Amino acid sequence: MNQIYRWLGTTRQNVHQRLNRELEREEEKEQLKIILRQVREDHPDMGCKALYKKVKPQTMGRDKFFEFYGEYGFKIAPKKSFRRTTDSTGVIRFPNLVKDRELTGVNQVWVSDITYYEMNSKFYYLTFIMDQYSRRIIGYSASKTLKTIDTTIPALKMALKRITGKEEAKPIIHSDGGGQYYSKEFLSLTKGCLRNSMCINVYENPHAERINGTIKNSYLKGYNPIDFNSLNRKLSKAVYMYNHEKPHSSINHFTPVEYEG
Repeated sequence: MNQIYRWLGTTRQNVHQRLNRELEREEEKEQLKIILRQVREDHPDMGCKALYKKVKPQTMGRDKFFEFYGEYGFKIAPKKSFRRTTDSTGVIRFPNLVKDRELTGVNQVWVSDITYYEMNSKFYYLTFIMDQYSRRIIGYSASKTLKTIDTTIPALKMALKRITGKEEAKPIIHSDGGGQYYSKEFLSLTKGCLRNSMCINVYENPHAERINGTIKNSYLKGYNPIDFNSLNRKLSKAVYMYNHEKPHSSINHFTPVEYEG
């Protein structure tokens, strides 16, 4: 192989670096489709230039972003789902393991999503992992970028502390098709201890989407964080209040912590 690389005028390291960069670009594109759908619903008239300044994509410049923006239909009313069904760059799709599943206890299904939070004319990103049975938020993070290491990784590491090894089956981690949920870093953490599941469209992850709106609109907007450090503190407070103080009609008006017993 080294001889082949020499014939091509490159090295193994350069080839792997290029492949990793391409995967990072595809991962960000997949998550941007979902984030931009959320933004378009909240800001129907926000233009492409304003979106670019707020989103600040890590793997594409302005021209590439404008091209991406047009390619996936954000100049008009968004479609229900922007995810491709196949992708030659190595995008992984997992089957939906939670559809019509009845839950009998905790650590059977975890649902997760990433959303944006606008503050001081900038976008930050919130990641949540929730136990669907008890509605308890078991992992979360706030980040300045959509990179996997900043979003799903810290939230998942927090959630994994729940696993005792006494579960009858490995918990399912259910998400949308965002790139952070099939990245090498994320899959290395789920391997052997969780079962990966993905929705086909955005309507198959309602519990995770609902928690996004609850934390943003019912807590953070009232707490009014003023900078990123403040956002982290206020997010921790919001999660605590949601888990320990907020009764939920779906769990017999208990708080998530009370419902878990």
